[in-house]
Amino acid sequence: MGHRALIIGAGGVASVVIAKCCQNSEVFGEIMIASRTKSKCDAIKERLQPNTKTVISTAAVDADNVPELVKLIKSYNPEIVINVALPYQDLHIMDACLECKVDYLDTANYEPEDTAKFEYSWQWAYRDRFKEAGITAVLGCGFDPGVTGVFSAYAQKHEFDEINYIDILDCNGGDHGYPFATNFNPEINIREVSAKGSYIEDGKWVETEPMEIKRVYNFKGVGEKDMYLLHHEELESLALNIKGIKRIRFFMTFGQSYLTHLKCLEDVGMTSIKPIMFEGKEIVPLQFLKAVLPDPASLGPRTKGKTNIGCIFQGKKDGKPKNYYLYNICDHQECYKEVGSQAISYTTGVPAMIGAAMVLTGKWKKPGVFNVEEFDPDPFMENLNKWGLPWEEDFDPVLVP
Repeated sequence: MGHRALIIGAGGVASVVIAKCCQNSEVFGEIMIASRTKSKCDAIKERLQPNTKTVISTAAVDADNVPELVKLIKSYNPEIVINVALPYQDLHIMDACLECKVDYLDTANYEPEDTAKFEYSWQWAYRDRFKEAGITAVLGCGFDPGVTGVFSAYAQKHEFDEINYIDILDCNGGDHGYPFATNFNPEINIREVSAKGSYIEDGKWVETEPMEIKRVYNFKGVGEKDMYLLHHEELESLALNIKGIKRIRFFMTFGQSYLTHLKCLEDVGMTSIKPIMFEGKEIVPLQFLKAVLPDPASLGPRTKGKTNIGCIFQGKKDGKPKNYYLYNICDHQECYKEVGSQAISYTTGVPAMIGAAMVLTGKWKKPGVFNVEEFDPDPFMENLNKWGLPWEEDFDPVLVP
């Protein structure tokens, strides 16, 4: 008997989640797609409904409006709400889930719109309330955060007695042919990149200047790339949940052309999130820039190449030092052929579907608010192989200095 899920959002990641739910009709018997623009939801339904047993319905909803969300949840009566809207909306959707006593899952942690701050404190503050309501919230169930946490839990369970160092490496070797474009929401992408970098060492955050720390790494399936240390939210939860941690870092690859464009846009103030007056009207430069740049969804058909995302672990097993690298390689064009979007949306959307299936089938079901590494990684790891993100392991990886 299939379950019923409400999916909020109709962008690139949402369309992958929906396509994957439709492939997995055994678990997802019925889904509703809801977004501010109902026509977007209808277009996805039209494309997918002829080829799936999953019954799809659509609705319009303003995810910032809690009473409106509550009304929709109560009328549709889903067993889980999958939030693939904007990170600014996480808390509103969590509030609505609490009121309706429905499980919740998202792929990116909450950030307030007016400050570029990515941290879990706001959502962790819901722990007791979700526990009392007897419902489950799964936070950050995309790829990074998400699969990187599951990889860490898997390494902890099967390969190590203690993990001392984790380096998360996110390499996108895709080429879309534009001089400058972002692979996901430009606003969030540029906020992430222009923020100060940071990593966790000995239980404390160490802050770096934006793009200050650069390493070169040779990625399987992609080749040699420049990568830069960024702040990333899963560091915060992994530091708490993985035993023996001394240091966690996150690196992402960027080409020189991307960085040159970004630097130039930054220098002239186009990446600012402070409103300015323009022709008697207030505009936010970064939001204006977003309107000028190619829509990330339009990059799908023209992006070639592969992504390689994974974690390098250093720790001890039976008293001896051990290194271990778990990663996935994903091909932009294969993703596009299968679900009509590029690998960035694919690598986030597939894990969200799998995480929701884990909750619906009871494998990841306990009252409270959790990060993915707090659950049993094994059924999730099996599902990654089954649903299009097979993982590879390396027992003698090149380490990042």
